[in-house]
Amino acid sequence: MHIHIGGDSDPTGDDEEKLPSCMDYVMHFLTVFWKVLFAFVPPTDYWGGWLCFAVCIIVIGVLTAIIGDMASSFGCSVGLTDAVTAITFVALGTSLPDTFASKVAAIGDQYADSSIGNVTGSNAVNVFLGIGVAWSIAAIYHTIHGTQFLVKAGSLGFSVTVFCIFALLAIAVIILRRRPSVGGELGGPKTIKYLSGVFFIGLWIIYIVLAGLENYCHIEGF
Repeated sequence: MHIHIGGDSDPTGDDEEKLPSCMDYVMHFLTVFWKVLFAFVPPTDYWGGWLCFAVCIIVIGVLTAIIGDMASSFGCSVGLTDAVTAITFVALGTSLPDTFASKVAAIGDQYADSSIGNVTGSNAVNVFLGIGVAWSIAAIYHTIHGTQFLVKAGSLGFSVTVFCIFALLAIAVIILRRRPSVGGELGGPKTIKYLSGVFFIGLWIIYIVLAGLENYCHIEGF
């Protein structure tokens, strides 16, 4: 097994071949399942790309259901409530692909529109379609069978309030970073760039801590 290093072929015929490193073997072992799974996704040449889109949506839905069940089982086994499991393991499992997609967009594009737009757009799809469609189907089902569809709010009010406050803080930071002296929403001087990243990660950690403390009744919610 050989890996070709470089982009275009060398016209002199002196292309170098390098044996894969230990990390290459490890990453191949960890990603072989995903490579085989994605091999079943049709190319975009069929049906103008709609077949590829439909298969990807189906695969994403199946994987999301599996991740949700596995996270719920793991949370139950370690004694975590469903709410804490949802904002930690489930959220990480479903949001990490969006994070990497935003990173790729930020590196490849000249402007930050695609990367920041992907963050807001993916969350909008999760809220408006992910919850809306599922709850609509459940409401129709219960209406047909003459039963009531009730969803307990639990600690949702407290979590959403804290999230909205921290989201406003994050948006304020992004607006402040639009100054030419800073360098834009993304990038800029290393000090400001790292401080912004630490601030956003800190907001996420504080949100999880507050939501977890409220869920376990260590602090009073509303």
